[in-house]
Amino acid sequence: MAAVRLDPAYRRVEVDEFLDMDFGGAKAELEDGLIYIMAGGNEVHARIAANLLAYFHPKLRGTGCRPYGSNFATRTGERSIRFPDLSIYCNNPSAPGNDRKKLLGDPQVVFEVLSPSTSSYDQKVKLEEYRQLDGTREIVLVDPTDERIRLVRRTPSGGWTDDWLPDRADVLLPSLDLTIPHAEIFARD
Repeated sequence: MAAVRLDPAYRRVEVDEFLDMDFGGAKAELEDGLIYIMAGGNEVHARIAANLLAYFHPKLRGTGCRPYGSNFATRTGERSIRFPDLSIYCNNPSAPGNDRKKLLGDPQVVFEVLSPSTSSYDQKVKLEEYRQLDGTREIVLVDPTDERIRLVRRTPSGGWTDDWLPDRADVLLPSLDLTIPHAEIFARD
């Protein structure tokens, strides 16, 4: 990342400070200590994110894994926080001792619904940040415009595969032993 020159009156924000900030209903992410306000999504983006959460919630009940929507933070660096559209945490994340936590470690699976204005950024910067998380096994990038899926999967040797799935292909997530049908992701009803 290129160095950002800050006005001497400003300083980079720490993760704990950021998580305690109130943005008055606006959504923001933290990248290398700098706060970026995020634009709201459109109907398609919100529908796909809701479809994903609705699909995974009952499927994961009782497995020790739980899906979280875009209001739950994922730490991707020393001073970086992202809010994936859907993140799936395992190892009993909703145990009573975690009730007040704002971070739960690395998600096992991350979903990002791409938007025309941020697609390139999400597929370069955010994808690379998610790939650096030791506990993350699959990263799913959903392209609502073409109804296509890019699946990035950690291999047993620690490398990554990165493929655009064939049109209308279902998404196999071996780390969860689940497959989400293409039709469920893009359902309109």
